[in-house]
Amino acid sequence: MIENLVLKNISKHISLNENETSYFLSILEEKKYAKKNIILQEGEICRTINFVQSGTLRAFYRDPEGKESTIMFAISDWWITDMSCFINQQPAMLNIETIEDSLILHLKKEDLDELYTKIPKFERFFRIIMQNAYIREQIRVIQNLSLSAEQRYYIFLEKYPQVAKQVRQKQIASYLGITPEFLSMIRANKNK
Repeated sequence: MIENLVLKNISKHISLNENETSYFLSILEEKKYAKKNIILQEGEICRTINFVQSGTLRAFYRDPEGKESTIMFAISDWWITDMSCFINQQPAMLNIETIEDSLILHLKKEDLDELYTKIPKFERFFRIIMQNAYIREQIRVIQNLSLSAEQRYYIFLEKYPQVAKQVRQKQIASYLGITPEFLSMIRANKNK
């Protein structure tokens, strides 16, 4: 069933009774997206946090010259949004696109705020999710400052093998902050 994955995700950190489960599921909006569909465009108000039921997404920043830098990926069973802009209801700094056909469960900011009031344990759930995301990003920044591109690539493969199988090498290179050509050289050296 569609809701089983999101409920399993939530059950990692909190337990819900039947009424809480019903209410939570009632405020989610399910939507199917085709491959290469933009679900959040830079400049739009970021109104939702999104659970990936199936498919793969990436969030990226586009600089004034049009160069894209991948900030994060999201595969099935992951949450994704432009967090700063979502929390503050400001225009998005990031674009979020589907890499493949995807089924997304959207949770609107006003519904999340009401959820915190009606079922306070969701504050715990989303606090844990946000803390984990912050930790991941802090480690990533430190690795970008202290490790070679080759070391970062191997860490990426080890930590996110399922992502590496689902996204293009160009997108991985963008995430690592290197050119696709340099990533090809790293991969060629690995296979020697």
